[in-house]
Amino acid sequence: MPGLWRQRLPSAWALLLLPFLRLLMPAAPAPHRGSYKPVIVVHGLFDSSYSFRHLLDYINETHPGTVVTVLDLFDGRESLRPLWEQVQGFRDAVAPIMEKAPEGVHLICYSQGGLVCRALLCVMDEHNVDSFISLSSPQMGQYGDTDYLKWLFPTSMRSNLYRVCYSPWGQEFSICNYWHDPHHDDLYLNASSFLALINGERDHPNATVWRKNFLRLGRLVLIGGPDDGVITPWQSSFFGFYDANETVLEMEEQPVYLRDSFGLKSLLARGAIVRCPVAGISHTTWHSNRTLYDSCIEPWLS
Repeated sequence: MPGLWRQRLPSAWALLLLPFLRLLMPAAPAPHRGSYKPVIVVHGLFDSSYSFRHLLDYINETHPGTVVTVLDLFDGRESLRPLWEQVQGFRDAVAPIMEKAPEGVHLICYSQGGLVCRALLCVMDEHNVDSFISLSSPQMGQYGDTDYLKWLFPTSMRSNLYRVCYSPWGQEFSICNYWHDPHHDDLYLNASSFLALINGERDHPNATVWRKNFLRLGRLVLIGGPDDGVITPWQSSFFGFYDANETVLEMEEQPVYLRDSFGLKSLLARGAIVRCPVAGISHTTWHSNRTLYDSCIEPWLS
């Protein structure tokens, strides 16, 4: 009998100690009960949804199950339509997506599309954008000769394009809506029907509401680089721009930041701005570069 007791003793003690052993064991990782937030992609000038096929593949690979909508509006030459017209069209398209995503959505907006998306954040009172990823977008405007401009305005150079863009006729072209001539600031402020308004550089009745709406944003991710070849100056992708001497002033030196006219300074103060400058990428390849996606886009698609 004593021998039998000694054989069963370890088992009995194991039963007594089992609750305590469970406390010492590492917990198993919790299953992922949520899902990735929907992603909405807005294209740029002369683009279409087809341009983002690589980006769509990257998201599906790294975040399987993500609902990605590449909006197929204002493609090709239709992207030259006035930006406020485009904003209204994109607003009608994104509103139902946001309504079905109570936990929020992500915006990836390329080039001219980054300005469309920033305007959306201003005019949509109940938007629920978690991350707004601005992919090589002229957020402070454009002032440079490009192939696009030479095709549209073959007889004009950047030094005299203000004569076209700062006219009622010129403002009917999307490019002119964000043409920003640092040598004719007064004309820009008076004539710009789009950029000067969303920047809060000109007083208008909606300025306070737009600023409040913009600050609903969870995070602003700015992406661009010195080898872009189209955005001029390239620092415009980071809210930098030329002064009257064509010296680039960074975001923190811009009047719109110092006055916090549309909420940029407030976003930075709460740590909600991420800047991701990358060299060696040309303008038309930002959305297809896998290394760029892995380092600057994927981390913010929660």
